[in-house]
Order: sequence, then structure tokens, then C-alpha cells
Amino acid sequence: MKKTALINAELSYLVASLGHFDEITICDAGLPVPSQTQRIDLALTYGVPTFIDTVSVLLGEMQITGVILAKEFQQVSPELHSALLELIAQEQKQGKEITVTYISHEEFKGRTRSSKAVVRTGECTPYANVIFQAGVVF
Repeated sequence: MKKTALINAELSYLVASLGHFDEITICDAGLPVPSQTQRIDLALTYGVPTFIDTVSVLLGEMQITGVILAKEFQQVSPELHSALLELIAQEQKQGKEITVTYISHEEFKGRTRSSKAVVRTGECTPYANVIFQAGVVF
């Protein structure tokens, strides 16, 4: 059995298969998922699992080099936005530079088409969505 926190088989495979600059999206329960993009649906009920819990577990397994967020996220849901930035700051303390880019929500939805997968959580906070760009561990 795996020793690390991520025990979901689909997510574990996704992280293991990422190359440098590949993108994955972690989203709230309402973000539309493009039909051509793999959907990993974790949502059980409203709020379960949370966006932050999902992001936290994935960041424990995945090296990131970039973060893409909708501009609206920090305006509409500032508490959750701050919690996400705190997790990213913890990642930066490990010595890897991580860029944070803001785009419009409409651009964000279009950008998800380029993701290797969209991971849907049960989060019901508006704009609780992030695109992570994979980094390298060396």
C-alpha cells in the first residue's frame, strides 16, 4: 500500500504521469468540464471534499512551477483565495519558484481544455478553481 497521503488511484496515476508544464485543474462543484478533458470527480455532496483539502493533498505529491487563477477568485472569495496562497507560499519555501498568474474567469474556463485532467471537488465557494502547472523535482 502507498505510504504517502494520496490514495486515490486516478489522482495518483495523474500525478505520476505529469511532465514539465503539463496542467491540471482543481475545481469547485460548478465549473464546467470540457467533454474532451479527463474528469476525475471526487464530489460526494456539497462541500465534500473541500477545495483546500484536495489542493493540500495534491501539493503533497506534485511539484508545481505555476498557478493560474481567475481574477474574480480573490475579489469574490477572499478567505479561500488567501488559504490557497498560504499553501502555495509553503511550497515556495522548499526553494522552487512558483509563478501566480491571474486571468478572467472566462479565459480560465477556456484554459481548462488544455488540462490533462479536471479534478472536481464538492466545494461550493464561488471561483474556487486553480490550474497547476507541473514542475520538476530536480
